[in-house]
Amino acid sequence: MSEMINNRELKAMDPAKRKATLKQLFKDLHDGKNVNEVKAHFDAFIGKITIEEIAGLQHVELIEGDISVTEMQRIYAAHTDLFKGAIEENESVYGPENQPGHPVHTFEMENREIEQLLQNRLAVHLEQFAMEDSAENINLLLEDCNLLYDIDKHYSRKENLIFPYLEKYGIYGPTTNMWRIDDFIRDGIKLAKKRLSNYDGNKTGVIEELQFVLREVSGMIYREENILFPMALQNFTEDEWIKIAHESDEIGYCLTSPTEEWKPARKHLDTDAISEGYIKMETGILSLKQLELLLNHLPVDITFIDQDDVVRYFSHGKERIFARTKAVIGRTVQNCHPPRSVHVVEDLLRDFKAGKKDTEDFWIKVRDKFVYIRYFAVRDEDNQYIGTLEFTQNINPIQALEGEKRILS
Repeated sequence: MSEMINNRELKAMDPAKRKATLKQLFKDLHDGKNVNEVKAHFDAFIGKITIEEIAGLQHVELIEGDISVTEMQRIYAAHTDLFKGAIEENESVYGPENQPGHPVHTFEMENREIEQLLQNRLAVHLEQFAMEDSAENINLLLEDCNLLYDIDKHYSRKENLIFPYLEKYGIYGPTTNMWRIDDFIRDGIKLAKKRLSNYDGNKTGVIEELQFVLREVSGMIYREENILFPMALQNFTEDEWIKIAHESDEIGYCLTSPTEEWKPARKHLDTDAISEGYIKMETGILSLKQLELLLNHLPVDITFIDQDDVVRYFSHGKERIFARTKAVIGRTVQNCHPPRSVHVVEDLLRDFKAGKKDTEDFWIKVRDKFVYIRYFAVRDEDNQYIGTLEFTQNINPIQALEGEKRILS
């Protein structure tokens, strides 16, 4: 009886002690303590947990630095096991996502299609492949992987549209840790495709990779729908959801797309028209309208971050190489990159700020494009660092040039 009383007292503890208890439980999971034992303590001392408490846990504090796929998978699976059946539903935050065209409705519609692909195709074909690794079964799995990689659009919308607004509200856990798992899933699908395209008889390798993909994609659907989306619905304003809906088309959709446009109670989003004022520069005068059109007509993508690493501007040409949405404006550049590449960005900016470098170039293959990415340290007349310019260009057409073409020819 006394133990039951103590448990009731613990569940009614003040928010600070309750948060400290939760963080200790998460640390225990991180340190490898038995999941069932931690779950027993959670049930006894915490019982139910709210979306606000999950948001306040700041998982990023508990999962830092480089971490292996296996270890990250273990920790994140343990977190999910801890929450299953324990999240308190707040009915007041639900409703808008049931309307076709609302971003959450679209995300969940995609998840249903992903589940169908996993259960009715990939899992079935994987079982057939396990019994016989014939050319036909290999091709069926390849087709499934090609379809499933459409999930990249689903994750990109989440990372570039949902995460920035969560950060605005001081919620950073999903930004880092979900993005990591998203990348592991992307890598898993790519590796499975590679193993299947160049099949060398390593049946076990294919099976293990696709079992990993099946498990992690299903786990991510649970985390999105039980933690991430309720968290976003609880915090985001209608204006923010409208912006997210409007910018989703630019990235694209996974396996399906909205059947109609979401029309909230307020029919349209009020936006400020571009001022017709003029900007006087050293070498000329342009209206804001002219300046924006000029930048958007350049055959390159331009992004500028200020001295505090905050994204301040990006051009909006007809054919962007990498997805950019307005949600990144005001966001630190570190949080606009996958966690595994952040250290490269930070090293580059550190060298620019210290004056060790003024430029840095990279070139990579992106689908059918050969992309040249250039970074320039922007300095004022006193040589003070004021930001970095990113300049991205598809140089395939330039590489294909031959001979000469003169203006007068």
